[in-house]
Amino acid sequence: MAHYTTADQIDLMAVARRYGLTGASIAPLSGGAANSSFRLGSEQGEYVLTSLDNHDEESATILAGHTQALHGLGLPTSEVVPATDRSLIVPIGARLLVLKKWIAGAVQQPLPLALLSEAGDLLARLHALAPNAEGLDDVPVGARRLSLEQLAAIPGFDDQDFAQWLASRLGRVRDAEADNLRAPCLIHGDLFDDNLIVRDDGGLSVLDWETISIDDPLLDLGMAAVGLAQDEAGLLATERLHALLDGYEKSRPLTAVDRAILPLEMHAALIIAFHRYHRHNVRFPNPERATYHRAMVRFTESVAHRV
Repeated sequence: MAHYTTADQIDLMAVARRYGLTGASIAPLSGGAANSSFRLGSEQGEYVLTSLDNHDEESATILAGHTQALHGLGLPTSEVVPATDRSLIVPIGARLLVLKKWIAGAVQQPLPLALLSEAGDLLARLHALAPNAEGLDDVPVGARRLSLEQLAAIPGFDDQDFAQWLASRLGRVRDAEADNLRAPCLIHGDLFDDNLIVRDDGGLSVLDWETISIDDPLLDLGMAAVGLAQDEAGLLATERLHALLDGYEKSRPLTAVDRAILPLEMHAALIIAFHRYHRHNVRFPNPERATYHRAMVRFTESVAHRV
């Protein structure tokens, strides 16, 4: 399971020395499914300090490098602050730390309807970037999809009704994609509202590049629909979906074939359903979360009736 860092476990004086900061103070930030983040104040400015609790040094350095490269390409995202020795990752004690400039704003859940068009446009901007741009040449391919090992685990699930439903749905997606190939591009893989900052200037900034990969843009658009186009009951909200697509199509129009396949790609919810079931029923059994995956089943079933 994830191991998290608390503020009292951060050697603030060591952090200040490594980054050349004075008058440093620290306060925890809420959120974060895999890492621990803190607001770090100093005489030099405001920052976010993140302890990459579930990374080794190699993966932490790759994540920081991807984030910095995307910022350098003009995407509204976090700007990584190098240490005084120019390192993007600073090991202090048993922790790997990354410092980023503070983005003035807040997460809004759900993301307001009026901002969904901008979220779609932001995703289109990412998809338009060159996959082999400097600093991004080591982005993995297809990493957001279920691996062969994960797919092989499905028939052994205790909940056989869910296993058969999941395998059948994944088969439909696989068949549809085999007949309709699109050029792969950079994808975010997790564009949910908790990974978007509504800045004080009214614009959006995107966070968390843990799941960046090279893949089908429709998979990413489908995942964004799962994350941003649900109603209060957890079903597909068509008004929110249309707003997201309107923003996306300002610069990357969808073909008729794309639009026909998009409902299947909204079954990116299948990926989330697998991970929820596997985590709470196989890896770390938790009776209180044993049915958490069913929300994604309900969302998936709602797509056919609402698109």
